[in-house]
Amino acid sequence: MRITDKILWDIYNAIGEVGDIFYFLTKQPTAANYLMGPKNPVFEKYKKDIGEKRFNRLVHYLRKNNYIKSENLRGNKAIIITKKGLNKVLRASFEAEKKIKRKDRKWIMLIFDIPERYKKSRNLMVSILHNLEYKMFQQSVWVTPFDVSEKTEKLLQFYSLDRFVKIFLIEKL
Repeated sequence: MRITDKILWDIYNAIGEVGDIFYFLTKQPTAANYLMGPKNPVFEKYKKDIGEKRFNRLVHYLRKNNYIKSENLRGNKAIIITKKGLNKVLRASFEAEKKIKRKDRKWIMLIFDIPERYKKSRNLMVSILHNLEYKMFQQSVWVTPFDVSEKTEKLLQFYSLDRFVKIFLIEKL
């Protein structure tokens, strides 16, 4: 895992302290969504491990690329992971997770029909499917043997794509 992904993952874990990234993505912003900075255990660990100069460059990179931002929260400086940063954490978590095939040996088939005027939504859909290890079976028909149905449904709901999609559980291809 790249260091940018690793630090974002560690910030997410320090803030969320929950195993469900989808819960973190969808809950309302509160003080719990913020990591008090700059004197916090996550930053101190990275300063020690990679050195303060390299750490400062890393934080600058994360801010410049809109993965994190600093805000004042109750008179203290706080770090928040932006939506772009959360998307990066999400992609990294998919890559880091062990892919588990369904125990029943069935496949998930997803069929979508997104009108041309929603091209960005269609591109987002394809990106989500790639991240979840779906493979294109035919145009707008994707399949996977992995147990990702719950993640698929939550992401489709989060991005309001569920109205364009039908999901099936199939025995054979």
